Amino acid sequence: MGEHKGNLFILSAPSGAGKSSLYKALLKQDDKVRISISHTTRAAREGEEHGREYYFTDVEAFLDMIAEDAFFEHAQVFDNYYGTSKASIFDRLEQGLDVILEIDWQGARQVRHLYPNAIGIFILPPSLAALEERLKGRATDSEDVIQRRMAKAVDEMSHYHEYDFVIVNDDFDSALTEMAAIFAAMRAKTPKIQEKYGNLINDLLSL
Repeated sequence: MGEHKGNLFILSAPSGAGKSSLYKALLKQDDKVRISISHTTRAAREGEEHGREYYFTDVEAFLDMIAEDAFFEHAQVFDNYYGTSKASIFDRLEQGLDVILEIDWQGARQVRHLYPNAIGIFILPPSLAALEERLKGRATDSEDVIQRRMAKAVDEMSHYHEYDFVIVNDDFDSALTEMAAIFAAMRAKTPKIQEKYGNLINDLLSL
């Protein structure tokens, strides 16, 4: 498992580090990248569409998929299940597309166990003060919730060393440039080039 035309990327970060803004900007400028869409048993919220934000399913169908070993990783969050389907990812990788899995460090461990070729990128904020400021800037959470998020963020950030690449999101444009460079570099690794340009390489070495 892992010899696909595309690359599987794991993207993790504490809440407020700017991970979603970065990958959404990357998707706009790189037509070879897709974001993984998870299955969930929670109800669709207003404005959400099946197959866009999530694949919405019921608990029975989700449990059947667990029994069939259909997920890379899955978790129960309160009363709802969330999971990343192997089939949906492998299909895109076989098309030569790069796929981003937006998951936490625990899910990342599950994925790396099943797919060692996955490439991990961790996004760090420039400081704890900046992270707290970003969380407060959302104006959606109480001070108590923000402090809990901060404590969770510190725990998540302690796992940064389990990833292949670390990007400090201080200046957004610089961080985006770094992320795009990582994606481009992974496509240029020798096995990928051998597969993509095998005929060209044979021609170049034919004298």
